[in-house]
Amino acid sequence: ITVTNTHNFVGGHLPFTLHNTVSQHQLAKWSDAKVVVYVGAGERGNEMTEVLEEFPHLKDPYTGKELMDRTTLIANTSNMPVAAREASIYMGITLGEYYRDMGYDVSLMADSTSRWAEALREISSRLEEMPGEEGYPAYLASKIAEFYERAGRVLTLFGKEGSVTAVGAVSPPGGDFSEPVTQNTLRTVRVFWALSKKLASQRHFPAIDWLLSYSLYDSLDEWFNTNVAPDFVALRKEAMSLLQREKELQEIVQLVGPDALPDTEKIVLRTTKLIREAFLQQNAFSDEDSYCPLDKQYRMLKAIITLHHKLLELHDKGVPAITILNLRLYATIDRFKYFNKEEFAKQYNDVMNTIKALSPETISQFLKEE
Repeated sequence: ITVTNTHNFVGGHLPFTLHNTVSQHQLAKWSDAKVVVYVGAGERGNEMTEVLEEFPHLKDPYTGKELMDRTTLIANTSNMPVAAREASIYMGITLGEYYRDMGYDVSLMADSTSRWAEALREISSRLEEMPGEEGYPAYLASKIAEFYERAGRVLTLFGKEGSVTAVGAVSPPGGDFSEPVTQNTLRTVRVFWALSKKLASQRHFPAIDWLLSYSLYDSLDEWFNTNVAPDFVALRKEAMSLLQREKELQEIVQLVGPDALPDTEKIVLRTTKLIREAFLQQNAFSDEDSYCPLDKQYRMLKAIITLHHKLLELHDKGVPAITILNLRLYATIDRFKYFNKEEFAKQYNDVMNTIKALSPETISQFLKEE
């Protein structure tokens, strides 16, 4: 998600919604932000302890020193007064603005704004104010907007650019996205990462649901096409359409089984499995897969989509699906994310050359050895 030289919308431009401890560790470690402010608003004591224990062991990839050296923690555990919980969020954004005005790019992690909103509700009820939806104060929406609008980029008085990115983690009770805090947050921010319990139980991390999540910043499309590759956005859109098609096919598979599908749909399911496991799934504890540069992302997706097109072409020429789905290429692409820069470049060229060489006459050379 990094946009080189112009910073990124993880580390400095605009706010979005997130909730996941490991993902927040990754954002703190790999974003372009020079200062990280982590606010534990109403968090359990053991979660704040985990952050205190984990962050000193995380190395800053830019300086090689401890990540804790550029991190400020504001601990407000659930057993502390509600007034402190409300103040903790404002203290965090004020600290972020302080460093921003010094010319730094600041990433603010607010975990979680739901518990902050609950503190607002409790204080409001004690003041005997008129309650709004679900007992939250009537001014909840404006309070959330006032918090997020303090994020952004500025030109400081001494001519240097600084920024604050607000990363708000929303924890709706029971995963109900229709509750007031989630809805008012979504009206304010323009990027949403929806965490899926189903993906987490399948050990698919980051457990971000690709069909529910979205970004409304279409202005980045031109940047990606200019600075990464002319077809970067087109590849992404095609991958998303395939994943949407997979969801529709899964409903059919649950009723009649995969064998009842036509061969073209079996190819779609095999391609989307590759997109999910080889491209979207990441290992935060792997040196190579913890962070993926845009150029590598593009080439990984390019190989998957190119292979998909070639398989459909082979099917049209009469090659049976059982043969197409038994290629060694799948295993190689699946390991792309674990290759270092040099090994990946070599393997990527080999895979693209192999895909180009595939034909009804040569396909037997590239099948798995049973």
